[in-house]
Amino acid sequence: MPWRGAKVRPETAAGVGGSARATAVLDWEQPVVAALVERVRREAGPGAEARAALQVAHGIIAREVRPVYSVEDRHPASRTLRLGRGSCSQRMAVLESVARAMGIRTRVRGLLVDGVFWYPRFPRLKPLVPEHVLLAWPEFLLEREQEREWVPVGELFDGVAGGGEAFSNRGGETLFDAVARVGVDWSGSVSCGAQGGTACDLSAQVLVDLGYFDSRDELFEQHGQTLCRPVRLLAEPVLGRWSAGARATTA
Repeated sequence: MPWRGAKVRPETAAGVGGSARATAVLDWEQPVVAALVERVRREAGPGAEARAALQVAHGIIAREVRPVYSVEDRHPASRTLRLGRGSCSQRMAVLESVARAMGIRTRVRGLLVDGVFWYPRFPRLKPLVPEHVLLAWPEFLLEREQEREWVPVGELFDGVAGGGEAFSNRGGETLFDAVARVGVDWSGSVSCGAQGGTACDLSAQVLVDLGYFDSRDELFEQHGQTLCRPVRLLAEPVLGRWSAGARATTA
């Protein structure tokens, strides 16, 4: 675990303005990402609002980038698209890359999530699950009623106002896929509406809130990744192909 917890000084949301620039991870200038952006624009239709375009992008990624348990969070979005498979973090990075390519500013909130949250996915491998998992949770600067506001990916589909069972981290549904069906809130500050009480509230799983960062690159640069580099090198060849979704096929 490379996290340097003793020096954590979370940046407040107000102090981090995000960016639409390309980065090493969010390499939207690469042709494969640019091609996805053009497809999103065609399918969303002329004059589509940014939120609607991101929903279209999410749907394409969910269908065509196979969910796996890759442990390398700093893989470029272009690589994930070329491989046609990626972890939740990597698929989120693709969505962020599309957003930035369309001129939408993005930022991430760094969260250390209790490893117990992932036990349902690895019932026979619990001793190997990390004590905590570093999660880069993206937000998008979108216009709403002539004002701009930061919208977390868990609210991109307005799921917090709809119905549906809470995300359980079981079976074939991944966290990336779940946000299209149900709201996902890590802060405990969002009203879950018709879902009833705490159905969309996962704040109890958060061990440490690391604050906000202009990009996931910056988050990983400051706090490392969930697993140290030697472990990632050993685990990636296996976990990077291990399907996380029930509908996925073997590579």
